[in-house]
Amino acid sequence: MNKTAILMLLAAVSFPFVDASAGTGNYLPSIGIDAVSVTKVGREVELRMSVDISALKIHTQHTLALIPVIVSGDGSREAAFPPVVIDGKTRGKVYLRARRLESVGLPPYHDGDAAAVIFRENGKSQKYDYSASVPYSRWMLDGRLEIREEVHGCVDCKVGSDSVDVSGVLPEYVPEYRLGVVAPETEPAKSRTESCTAMIAFRQDSHRIRPEYRNNRAELDSVANSITEVIADPALEITGISITGYASPEATEEYNLRLSGKRADALKEYITSNWDIAPGLIRSKGVGEDWEGFVSGLDECPGLAGLDRIKALLAEYSGRNDLCESMISRLEPSGIYARLLNEVYPSLRRLEYEIRYEVRNFSLEEASNIIRERPWLLSLGEMYMVAASCGKGSEGYRMAMETAFEYYPDSPAVVNDRALDLISSGQYDAAVELLGSFAGLEGQAELLNTLGVALARLGRLDRASECLREAVSLGGTETAVHNLEELKRVIDQL
Repeated sequence: MNKTAILMLLAAVSFPFVDASAGTGNYLPSIGIDAVSVTKVGREVELRMSVDISALKIHTQHTLALIPVIVSGDGSREAAFPPVVIDGKTRGKVYLRARRLESVGLPPYHDGDAAAVIFRENGKSQKYDYSASVPYSRWMLDGRLEIREEVHGCVDCKVGSDSVDVSGVLPEYVPEYRLGVVAPETEPAKSRTESCTAMIAFRQDSHRIRPEYRNNRAELDSVANSITEVIADPALEITGISITGYASPEATEEYNLRLSGKRADALKEYITSNWDIAPGLIRSKGVGEDWEGFVSGLDECPGLAGLDRIKALLAEYSGRNDLCESMISRLEPSGIYARLLNEVYPSLRRLEYEIRYEVRNFSLEEASNIIRERPWLLSLGEMYMVAASCGKGSEGYRMAMETAFEYYPDSPAVVNDRALDLISSGQYDAAVELLGSFAGLEGQAELLNTLGVALARLGRLDRASECLREAVSLGGTETAVHNLEELKRVIDQL
């Protein structure tokens, strides 16, 4: 602020000049203050300014103290810098005499704490370059600088005071954090797998598939629908089918392992005889007795007599399945084992199969339709293509991105975009929770940058700094470097 501006500011405040002979004093309008600079240096606030008293005509008996004060934005707190003391001619002599004679009291503001004591020679040009510091406190941000005047007369009584606002000081730094996006991962070959269970019922000790037995017709229809749907779609091509057979525990483990394999082979034969699928694309295997299924099946068999004894045998003979099954079959009354055979064991004789296929790439028009009907056929890039075509902020964009998050929850691109949406709506806690729980966060510079910004917005500055530093150390983008510098400036104001 230049001298002219200061004088104009001072002139805007009404300070009627009162002649010293009237016993009061008001000298601010005749004092020039310019080159004002208030800066934070480390943990100190430094004030520099030029005080021009060339136009000042001070009463010979007056002491004038100019006190710079930083006042908080709400006016509730303040901190004063050392004053500049200006003495009239006679008052200056009193001060010099008091310094020589210890029995004489010093005039106000002459106790050594002033930045300077100046003897005014009216009519002469006099300037003082002021420089002083006070400890920094955060409340000073967005405060203002006042210059206060106190005038004391010949008997040290206060004869005048006033103040003027000089300027705003220490504007609080508002960081401009930047957020970046992550490109969606490419998927050169869109490979998909459908996992299904066929609860095909087998007679005890049998591996023959009987369509008319129990609910087999419905189960075989389900198998047919799964395969036909893939074969009939020109966008899909089967690359393999895996069949796994399971058996219930009666008989020996060795026998049941062979039996489960034969049951898997039976479904393979059923498929190859009904569809034109190369046998080499189908793999079948048996894994034997399903003891995990047996344990869970017990919980679905309410009121089963001897349940506690069955569970005790499972614990006692863990890993010795043949012996365990033999002991269970001997439980009394005999109805215990009979109920197991009828209610638990049949569900253990099952087949699980997976159909693997590849999906061709789709145009925007095709993808826009498929995303509503069979979104799992789209690659992440195709979902992003649909979202972009709808325009950010639209309902179509929101739907496409929610679908992407549902089907690609482990994608850094999707997680980052979801976090960006949360941040844009002020949901910083939710963004931090999302990114912090993401298993793929480590090593992802852009995600760490996004997390750092969300933490900074929450005021968790130490953790934000850690994330941004890690992002930078990973060869992070200019965005992370910029945000770290912004965060440092915020921390410096604490």
